[in-house]
Amino acid sequence: MEKPLKLYYHPLSTYSQKTLFALHEKGVSFTPEIVDLMNPEGRAAYVKVYPMGKIPLLTLEDGWAIPESSIIIEYLDTHFDSGTRLIPEDKDLARRCRFHDRQFDLYVNEPFTKIFFDGFRPEAERDAKGVAQAKERLDLMYTYFDKLLAGKTWVLGETFSMADCAAAPCLGYLRSAYPYTAYANLEAYWGRLAERPAFKKVLAEAEPHIARLMSRTASTPSNPA
Repeated sequence: MEKPLKLYYHPLSTYSQKTLFALHEKGVSFTPEIVDLMNPEGRAAYVKVYPMGKIPLLTLEDGWAIPESSIIIEYLDTHFDSGTRLIPEDKDLARRCRFHDRQFDLYVNEPFTKIFFDGFRPEAERDAKGVAQAKERLDLMYTYFDKLLAGKTWVLGETFSMADCAAAPCLGYLRSAYPYTAYANLEAYWGRLAERPAFKKVLAEAEPHIARLMSRTASTPSNPA
């Protein structure tokens, strides 16, 4: 039987993983609908559902659609009392949660995607300057979050939140794309994220897709460094 909530997503997408992390933390049931935007037929079918063509997208039983990972998580947290509360009731903590969520999305995830996807371009089309700028931004954010996380379990201290859901996917990929092993607090934080049962589910779903991606890229001349 189809569940009232349907999530359009892809297991490799960082913003999809962020949303899946939140859904599993909340224990909210949903119907999964994997969207392959790299497939012309899949993209064409999806833009009929959501013309912007971006994932994730949560649709409700009444047909209403909610895009954007942070907005989806806001909806889940205000409409479902189950599982982990992801945006604190305390107004100041809630503000900090949203601020750090934006930091991870805009200043960690976006530089990561620049580095990652540039590696798939033919050598002559690569953006060396853009990649260098992305790495500079990540160096800044690694230093910032390493200091912030000193003596803390999660970004807000002992309170797990939406900000941690935003951090996990990009930090997972960055372990190989642009490692942060020199930052002990950040490295330890990733270890705690990876042990969350909810994120283990996200990683388990992504594993076969990652294996297929690595298999394809290993056989192409322009394999990203």
